[in-house]
Amino acid sequence: WHILPAFGLWLELILCPYVYSIIFLNSSIILCLPEKLLVVTVATKETDGFRRFMRSAKHFNYTVKVLGRGQKWNGGDYMSAPGGGQKVRLLKAALEKMKTQDKIILFIDSYDVIFTSGPEELLKKFQQARHKVVFSSESLIWPDRHLEDKHPHVREGNRFLGSGGFVGYLPNIKEMVADWTGEDNDSDQLFFTKIYIDPAKRKAINITLDSKCRLFQNLHGALDEVVLKFEDRRVRARNLLYDTLPVIIHGNGPTKLQINYLGNYIPNTWTFENGCTLCHEELRPLTALKESEYPLVVIGIFIQQPTPFVTVFFERLLKLQYPKNRLKLFIYNQETHHERQVSSFLKDHGSLYQDVKFIGPEEEMDGVASRNLGFDMCRKDKDCEYFFSLDIEVVLKNENTLKILIEQNLQVFLSFAMAPMITRAGRLWSNFWGALSVDGYYARSEDYVDIVQGRRVGVWNVPYVSSVYLVKADLLRSELTEYELFNSHILDPDMAYCHNIRSKGIFMYVTNMHTFGRILSTENYQTGHLHNDLWQIFENPVDWQDRYIHENYTYIMKDKLIETPCPDVYWFPLFSDVASNHIVEEMEHYGKWSGGGNVDNRIQGGYENVPTVDIHMNQINFEKEWHKMLLEYIAPITEKMYPGYYTKCASPLNFVVRYKPDEQPLLAPHHDASTFTINIALNSKGIDYQGGGCRFLRYDCSIEAPRKGWALMHPGRLTHYHEGLPTTAGVRYIAVSFVDP
Repeated sequence: WHILPAFGLWLELILCPYVYSIIFLNSSIILCLPEKLLVVTVATKETDGFRRFMRSAKHFNYTVKVLGRGQKWNGGDYMSAPGGGQKVRLLKAALEKMKTQDKIILFIDSYDVIFTSGPEELLKKFQQARHKVVFSSESLIWPDRHLEDKHPHVREGNRFLGSGGFVGYLPNIKEMVADWTGEDNDSDQLFFTKIYIDPAKRKAINITLDSKCRLFQNLHGALDEVVLKFEDRRVRARNLLYDTLPVIIHGNGPTKLQINYLGNYIPNTWTFENGCTLCHEELRPLTALKESEYPLVVIGIFIQQPTPFVTVFFERLLKLQYPKNRLKLFIYNQETHHERQVSSFLKDHGSLYQDVKFIGPEEEMDGVASRNLGFDMCRKDKDCEYFFSLDIEVVLKNENTLKILIEQNLQVFLSFAMAPMITRAGRLWSNFWGALSVDGYYARSEDYVDIVQGRRVGVWNVPYVSSVYLVKADLLRSELTEYELFNSHILDPDMAYCHNIRSKGIFMYVTNMHTFGRILSTENYQTGHLHNDLWQIFENPVDWQDRYIHENYTYIMKDKLIETPCPDVYWFPLFSDVASNHIVEEMEHYGKWSGGGNVDNRIQGGYENVPTVDIHMNQINFEKEWHKMLLEYIAPITEKMYPGYYTKCASPLNFVVRYKPDEQPLLAPHHDASTFTINIALNSKGIDYQGGGCRFLRYDCSIEAPRKGWALMHPGRLTHYHEGLPTTAGVRYIAVSFVDP
């Protein structure tokens, strides 16, 4: 070995892989152990990015020294302008106290940096660089383009120095920063660049660049080059251009969103084998608390446009599994159309909550101001620990949503906003964006569809959330003290809010660890009817079914809920009580009942052979919706009960009949002009009326107590001659469809 230095040779000898290595460098022997490496970073405050950095460092057992804790940052906003000199000043002072000459210093940013591998690999690659100081490299020059020609040319790789990361021996780095006399807001990048482009200084200190990104990967100018590489139970970033696996990823400049995306996976935050590896760490279980000790939450409810199923929203709010005396409500309603639903809820249930603040249409407050005010209500309330923002179009099916979000309030993830993922039924629309376009609007991330469809489950750092999210009150009081968080001249309120959050370096998360619910479509919601939700079968079919279809309908086939009270007459649950009530009330609200005579200009030919007192569905513009209901909920049963018969539910007549003793109490025996008939009871015998029912004469079989919401299905022509039995008291309502193929 003593011969090798004479020839000026380099030799790296790895003994016991990734334990230590011996380098022969310029006639000196250096023992390079992982414990000789010290990571030095500057972090004046503990941000989400800093915690992510420290988490990745801890994962790989790096030793980290943090400079500047608790100090005021005077280094400027060097994302958009030169700055960062404060880092060099702090580094210089720290190095002066270090005496161990063989120590290796890795100086790296922290807020936007993630380790992808451990000290052993970093040291090995540093040794292979054969220089005493190695800087990260960039393809873009910053901050002085005029210095471009002075940079040494490289055979392959990036040519320009990046100051956000470098590694080297303590004496060399000391020598490099010894001449720093700049101000805190001077450019650290320019300082190190001038040293590097000075041939004498570069040689004396022995500096090189990591041109092929083996050690450091700066993302600015290289986004298309970097992809995730999923290994066995581990994730790394791969540089496609140079086919390298960098040890450190740095989201420098305007690439903060990209480092956030990569940080959802690297180093092993989420893997295909294990899923989310951090999602169950440091949870805050509420079960350990008495209900009186639960965090106090202000729930902000925002109604800004006509929205379907508002009554259902408040029903679900009441079912939220959280002590109501630990909840305060802030309700903003901009729509006069919904005053009835809101006032009814507050009258019946408002006293259950610790406090309620209500702002109605008469106050003429706009939506932006209401959201700012809601945040401020929590900000100024010393007892408020969380603000739970909830738009009226959110369908919160999971009664434990609020508990889940609070329990997910871990140091690993949440410092500001955690949103439960909700989607629009049957579509890829959700309440989060996985990425942003250049102009700050929606862009689809590579993993967006997998997250929305549940193929990747976890807690995800995202650039935008809306509609429903939980906010920590202490950050409203510290980092986000500005009142007008939702204001912008060019962005809508949600986008402005998220932009302001991101600009503070505060992370937003969406979780799909549970199924939480969905979001309604408010498009084409018309308010001209008494019960406008009845018309939502096209826009919001899942919610329409939840509201209007009988709770046992889905069990019809497998549990044989279809009864046969008479030959070839099938009886099954179809409508909920709410549906039955709404249809009756809608018809009475319309009020234009026919006279029950044979002359009827509403039908083709103008003559009705079997007249009834009725209102046709097309009179209230409900024909399309009713036909959709027949296709979705009647056709499958028809095809089951009448094997080989398939129907498109073409129905020339769909109507609601009213029977009253003093109006039309009964219907004489007759055949229906249909292949089959649907007859749905819309109210209850013994409660709403007496008498009534249907008798099939050929079989001498009667159904005298039709169940509310249940449908009778029977052939119309030839075989099932039938009559309507007399209604002796009250009012009986039925919905009828004559269905042909």
